[in-house]
Amino acid sequence: MTSSQSPVESSYADRVFRSPAGMAGGVLLLGLTLWLGGDAVVRGDGRTPWFAVAAVLLIVPVVVAFTVRPAVFVNNDRVRVRNPLRTITLPWATVDDIQARYSSEIHTKDGAKYQIWALPVSLRQRKRASRQLMKAERAVGSDREPEVKMAQADEAIREMRMLAELNAPRPQAKGEVRIRWAYEVIAPAVAGAVLLAVLLAAG
Repeated sequence: MTSSQSPVESSYADRVFRSPAGMAGGVLLLGLTLWLGGDAVVRGDGRTPWFAVAAVLLIVPVVVAFTVRPAVFVNNDRVRVRNPLRTITLPWATVDDIQARYSSEIHTKDGAKYQIWALPVSLRQRKRASRQLMKAERAVGSDREPEVKMAQADEAIREMRMLAELNAPRPQAKGEVRIRWAYEVIAPAVAGAVLLAVLLAAG
């Protein structure tokens, strides 16, 4: 960084937010699906292997879409929200508010709202953080702010709000909202559903 650059103008490598619990559950489901499907293909007879192939084609993309795929990528210029079936890229100048109430959401200045699947709100984590905060306040008194780890979604939302506030005025953070559908997920799931429907219709 040169001396003429401020901290806000310096490059900010993408930081990625994901749900560890969602990814772990997705990996387990994928392993179980591939194991059962592979066993049916190898050991099955008649049309069983075809049913197994259709089921795997349908189930695997759906599991990937809702567990492994969701992520949020942020840097100085924009926030990129990768949801199950589409990716939304929002320059910071287009963001009006970022909230984490019952679900994590981004609100744009033109009135649109996008849910953030990668940051599920955990009421259990919030209650735990609140209990820790109360204990810390009683321990250190009211003259010093206690350091308590926030719930994962709340901490990520706080960081994104800070980035939006700091970077929205920058020319690099201006532009239009871009949305891209995840055809790499949709296409195999549709193919599996069609194949399964054909097999069922054929009796």
